[in-house]
Amino acid sequence: MKNFLQNDEEIIEGICKFIKTEIELSRTNGTIIGISGGIDSALVAYLAVKAIGKDKVCLVHLPETALDPEHSQDAEIVAKNLNVPLRTIDISTILESYIRVLPNLETNRLAKGNLKARIRAVIFYSIANLENRLVIGASNKSEIMIGYGTKYGDLAADIWPIADLYKIEVVKLSKTLGINEKIILKPPTAGLWPNQTDEGEIGINYNKLDKLLLAIENIETIDNIKEKLQLDQKKINHIKNMIEKSKHKRNLPNRFIIKRD
Repeated sequence: MKNFLQNDEEIIEGICKFIKTEIELSRTNGTIIGISGGIDSALVAYLAVKAIGKDKVCLVHLPETALDPEHSQDAEIVAKNLNVPLRTIDISTILESYIRVLPNLETNRLAKGNLKARIRAVIFYSIANLENRLVIGASNKSEIMIGYGTKYGDLAADIWPIADLYKIEVVKLSKTLGINEKIILKPPTAGLWPNQTDEGEIGINYNKLDKLLLAIENIETIDNIKEKLQLDQKKINHIKNMIEKSKHKRNLPNRFIIKRD
């Protein structure tokens, strides 16, 4: 039966070895990491610096006018603590250019939010192309399982070092690595619109979500899950529906297969 992680140091060592190996195999000059000011990207940055050294790590922060300045301040904290320069590029004018072409974006919060994530991905990959780097993604297992991410946006990456870590495990490893407590304790957000929070959108806190996802992985019965987690059937169905509907985000696009002689 699967359980949450116990040996932090062993997992940290394993992830660092994974990052180092992937960079060596890719024959690139290092990596680029998008720093949002949140805990996931902070953890990835710490792991990358530990794995390959700060000189091979490029940290990029991409704010825009609707983003709370606190996130930019927190991105600076991560970079300063790692002693790695932070490149900050405001994407507001790029976003405005898209809205001029597609004015309906202004009134569709989700489409506009997803566009921001995709603009960021384009910039990360452009820098990666120019400087021969790998893009490291910061998606965690909780987000990936329920599809909480933008296809070809924040889910776009060359490697996913923390993709098998539940959110509560991300917090645990972040504490072990000494990441600033302010970043660890702040409410997680995708930063796509003002006052957005992950837990507000998902409709359940990460502590219960992760325990529910682990129970689903262990193929526990619904009755057992309800009793153990004190969750009603509606919440459980909501999360299971998110898992089912987001399959396309975890798989390659379907394609037509030609039968050849």
